[in-house]
Amino acid sequence: MGLAACGGGGESQQKGKGKNGGQPGQGTPQVGYVVVQPTDAALVTELAGRTTAFESSDVRPQVTGIIRRRLFKEGSIVQRGQPLYEIDPRLYRAAANQAAANLQSAQANREAATILAQRYKPLAEIEAISKQDYTNALAQARQAAASVAQTQAALETARINLQFTTVPAPISGRIGRSLFTVGALVSSTQTDPLAQIQRLDPIFVDIQQSAGDILSLRRSLASGGVAPTRAQVRLKLPDGSDYGQTGTIEFAEALVDPTTGTTTLRARFPNAQGLLTPGMFVRASFAQAIDRRAFLVPQAGVSRDPQGNATVIVVGPNNKATQKTVTAERTQGPNWVVTKGLSEGDKIIVQGLGKLRPGQTVKPVPANTPQNVQAPPQGEGGGGGAGQQKGR
Repeated sequence: MGLAACGGGGESQQKGKGKNGGQPGQGTPQVGYVVVQPTDAALVTELAGRTTAFESSDVRPQVTGIIRRRLFKEGSIVQRGQPLYEIDPRLYRAAANQAAANLQSAQANREAATILAQRYKPLAEIEAISKQDYTNALAQARQAAASVAQTQAALETARINLQFTTVPAPISGRIGRSLFTVGALVSSTQTDPLAQIQRLDPIFVDIQQSAGDILSLRRSLASGGVAPTRAQVRLKLPDGSDYGQTGTIEFAEALVDPTTGTTTLRARFPNAQGLLTPGMFVRASFAQAIDRRAFLVPQAGVSRDPQGNATVIVVGPNNKATQKTVTAERTQGPNWVVTKGLSEGDKIIVQGLGKLRPGQTVKPVPANTPQNVQAPPQGEGGGGGAGQQKGR
């Protein structure tokens, strides 16, 4: 019985072999292909970045004195011109009053000197007094007028210093913690600010790009085929999630950092919810240009040889599978962006690549065409099963 079973299986195998000794049912493989055409592909770059406040300002005192009151809540939003601190104003109010009194005295002296000069003028004309006396009176009147101007400037300075005893917010934004408490002595020459205000909506992201990459991009733009574009930037937050809103590149610095060999690109993002805070490290991806000679090839159609070179198999003349080495350095969605190695109208095989060899004759059909699956010939598999049934 065991021999009968083996004999039946061997007969089936002999019947199933083709003329070339292949496996049962083996013939010209059917493969699916896509026709590639040159298209526009964005040159997307992903770089590290760091968030920076849109505006930042230190709150500093303009006069010396003791802080009497703090007029804001730490961490709150303040508006430009809003009072933040009050410095003891009594000395500055007294100085302003003194300057006002000095102005009144100077104005009185000017009035007296002016009247005296006016009275001396007709007397000097009739030589009732010497001309020198009239000249001296006229000079005193002019000196009195100059004294009035000086005391007016002193009064204005005193009033400004009095206003400085109330420290306002220089910009609108979120204020941080107060570095000085009530009762602290502050001065206009101190190095530490009273507090810091930052405007966070919108917010900047400073991106570092190597000078070599920028040079390569400029050469590509100059050679043609690559067109500039206004970059729309997307962010990945430190936890790997997408920020959800796009920003725009505002400018690129003209200088290269000699220590890092990089140039800073600054992007601007809306930040109404305050999710981005200064000093946060993020990943920024954006398109710096558009390659108008690229081919988009499905990722299933691109493989790598042992040297790491990207290769594709195309339908060649006489339906022969032909391998080509291409340049595919990045992906765009489900496709590889191929910049070299392909021609317009090439048929890239993307289905049926499992056991396909270069030079093999294939039956090409458009990709996603239903495969014709045929039942095995009589005696294949089923014959073995019959033999086993007989042997039982």
